[in-house]
Amino acid sequence: MNPREARTTLINRLVRDGYLRSKTVVDAMLAVPREVFVPEAEAALAYDDHPLPIGFGQTISAPHMVAIMTELLDAKEDSRILEIGSGSGYQAAVLSRIASKGFVYTVERIPELARIAEDNLGRFGAGNVKVIVADGTVGYQAEAPYDRIIVTAASPRIPSGLVGQLAEGGLMLVPVGGRWYQDLMMVRRKRGEAVVEGHGGCVFVPLVGKDGWPN
Repeated sequence: MNPREARTTLINRLVRDGYLRSKTVVDAMLAVPREVFVPEAEAALAYDDHPLPIGFGQTISAPHMVAIMTELLDAKEDSRILEIGSGSGYQAAVLSRIASKGFVYTVERIPELARIAEDNLGRFGAGNVKVIVADGTVGYQAEAPYDRIIVTAASPRIPSGLVGQLAEGGLMLVPVGGRWYQDLMMVRRKRGEAVVEGHGGCVFVPLVGKDGWPN
């Protein structure tokens, strides 16, 4: 099975299993070749539905988790999005397709991984994504506020600095809990206040930084 067929098979399975519901997210995930965003040694596993190592102790999320978070994020065509934890760039690539008239700012604390993400996104042709090397736990104030914020690493708490960078009516997704298991939390900013709801268990690598876990 070639990569395009494998991608279609995976997406169809995610639809059947209820992880993917909207045409917008289905089309975005069909458009992004996951094999571009995994190390060459893992390319044959690109369309297996589980996380894969991408170096530096980090992983690319399982496709079903990307589907869950992208559906919940509910980004729009013109959304300004902040991603914390670029990884290899896959989630940013998916979001760049959805926010085709908006922009994605993605923050990565590991310089070598940020360069890999930037290269991968360049090969994919994501012209509306900027990769920033910084401590993601404090966000990226230079372009705030954001319509959507997505955190792809586990935080011990909801980072207050990120909540402060949400636009009024904006939405953030962040895994919150211990190092080995978390709850996926949705934070909505309403009248300047954070309204929080849970969306089930998940497992992410730790969010390291000033307002996260120590390195």
